Amino acid sequence: MTVHAGVHEKGTISLMDIISGVRGKASFHETGAMAMFVGVVRGETLEGEKVLKLRLEAYEEKANEVLREICDDLGRKPGIIDVQIHHLLGEFVVGEDLVYVLVVGSHRNEVFSVLQEAVERYKEEAPIFKKEYIVSSKGEKSAYWTSEKRVGLE
Repeated sequence: MTVHAGVHEKGTISLMDIISGVRGKASFHETGAMAMFVGVVRGETLEGEKVLKLRLEAYEEKANEVLREICDDLGRKPGIIDVQIHHLLGEFVVGEDLVYVLVVGSHRNEVFSVLQEAVERYKEEAPIFKKEYIVSSKGEKSAYWTSEKRVGLE
């Protein structure tokens, strides 16, 4: 059975596991819409550098707590039946899945705004850390934690 939300080592949970878990719930008969966000590894940074791979780590206990709190909070909105956020950890190459966010509701109108809010909130609130391994336009390889780059601590 799929947990409500949390961080998971890469390969231990899939999008199909999550969907099957939702479909198996007693409350699924109330569902009129499911909306999903699948975050994947992009092939280049915002600055145009080539991404070789990513490493994702988390303060797992706190990340699990924060992700559950976000899901519980958003799940109380009118018309929302279930909200799930599952973030993967480990090493990833371009094109691999990183995160699954699923919102289940009575009608399509309710799920889209909650899906966007869930994505924005987990990115802002959850202690999940991303290290990018890149190649510059000059062919130089480097790696940095994305929070380091934002504050100029490369």
